Amino acid sequence: MEQHSQRIIMGIDPGNYILGYGVILVDNKRAHYIDMGVINLKSVKDHFSKLNIIFNKVSELISQYKPDHLAIEAPFYGKNPQVMLKLGRAQGAAIAAAIKHDMQVYEYAPRKVKMAITGNGAASKEQVSAMLSRTLDVVLNPEYLDATDAIAIALCHYYQLTNPLADISNSTSWKKFLEAHPEKIKN
Repeated sequence: MEQHSQRIIMGIDPGNYILGYGVILVDNKRAHYIDMGVINLKSVKDHFSKLNIIFNKVSELISQYKPDHLAIEAPFYGKNPQVMLKLGRAQGAAIAAAIKHDMQVYEYAPRKVKMAITGNGAASKEQVSAMLSRTLDVVLNPEYLDATDAIAIALCHYYQLTNPLADISNSTSWKKFLEAHPEKIKN
């Protein structure tokens, strides 16, 4: 990150029932809390209606906060393929909103976010929230921990921006991984 630059980063914790968002302002010295909240989709029964709401609400948030980057949590392995499909669609709706606004999007695995915030890739949501409160010097008492997870995703991205050893151009690129590790490809 160049000297004296400021950026607004929006983090998204995608979900079918609760989607968390968090917004931080970062400069060359530190991150500053702006806002966080959730989009509560529990009362919406139709999955495609949920996707429409996610797209529209994330678009509204982008218009309101004008973030430079959107950092979003990547879907992780799950035992139920239907749940994973729906989660991926929710993530896609949020990404589509960012793309509509010509934003750069960065994706991070949950373990990477937890590791960046707490130093422990298996940290609980409560541990992440507590560390964020200390790091950002703000009392975070959300109704849903999805909102603090979204702040954590945004802060993880900030750490990637300020780490000279990090390659954020494609933080979770399978193509790059396979190019670097051809022995992992099974024929």
